[in-house]
Amino acid sequence: MNDRTLARTLTAWARSAARALPWRDAEPGRRDPYRVLVSELMLQQTQVSRVAERFAAFIGRFPDVRALAQADEADVLAAWSGLGYYRRARHLHAAAKAIVERHGGAMPRDPAALLALPGVGRYTAGAVASIAFDQPQPIVDGNVARVLLRLHGRSDPPTAPATIAWSWARATDLVHSAKQPGSFNEAMMELGAIVCTPRSPACDSCPIARECEAKRRGLQDEIPAPKPRAKQSPLFVGSVLAVDTRGRRLVERRPATGLWAGLWQPPSLERDDRPPEPRDLAEALGLSIRGNQPAERFTHQTTHRRVEFGVWHADHARAGAGRVWRSRLQLESLALGSPQRRILLGG
Repeated sequence: MNDRTLARTLTAWARSAARALPWRDAEPGRRDPYRVLVSELMLQQTQVSRVAERFAAFIGRFPDVRALAQADEADVLAAWSGLGYYRRARHLHAAAKAIVERHGGAMPRDPAALLALPGVGRYTAGAVASIAFDQPQPIVDGNVARVLLRLHGRSDPPTAPATIAWSWARATDLVHSAKQPGSFNEAMMELGAIVCTPRSPACDSCPIARECEAKRRGLQDEIPAPKPRAKQSPLFVGSVLAVDTRGRRLVERRPATGLWAGLWQPPSLERDDRPPEPRDLAEALGLSIRGNQPAERFTHQTTHRRVEFGVWHADHARAGAGRVWRSRLQLESLALGSPQRRILLGG
């Protein structure tokens, strides 16, 4: 099967097999480029199901690039709550401002201009250029790379520079062979997401299974080679839940840099060596800690940290020194990380 036929086969397959998702409101090449940009940044390192839950609300709050550019960062972060990796929200906000300031509020079509936007890398620029404007620009994410490596039976480490360079070159050849570049790119992503999955790929449902070298050699589960697991250093957090007689929670804002930068949290103390004890919390936070054991313990995993939370209760807490009381309704509109939301609001 030559490249042109492969591209045509995958594009036709996706018309009936692709999932219905909130940001796929039109055929590729005819979509609102702003919605494409928002969805692509949301989808980075976040499950599709979670993005599907949050996308409509975010677009409802910021329906176009000007609305997003004019918004306060705190409102953008609050609308992003639950998606994690909040740097992406800041990048999206900065990109919206740049689109308004440099391009009069119109998404640039030129890939170089897209790459110049804050937080937009080669993949995102290619996604916007192809899916919004039907330009023959390649995209390579984990799904696309996996499809390409299996198709050609390449067992090279997927993160090796040579493998990355080959994947982009191969994706470039293929997208230039497609009559509908945006539809083809989306078909490649969809194939990797729902058929050519990391484990137990559904080869019987694959429209290009006969061309797949990994399937022919029985190497679907070995290709691509597994990535080395990132080392996770521990972080111990003691968080103090203080509730007043009106049911309000005491919260403070995190530092502007680091983990969960700029988001809200209950008063908390972090240590790298051991879990904070009641006396540590009392001294560092100036709160009266109830009991000798935390009311709850749980673990939150990030890419590089294993965060061990201990949740304590406080008596006689007061606002001040950057801390404020907020009702449950008010907390819903604050930018909260997932573990902080669990502590303050439950679930």
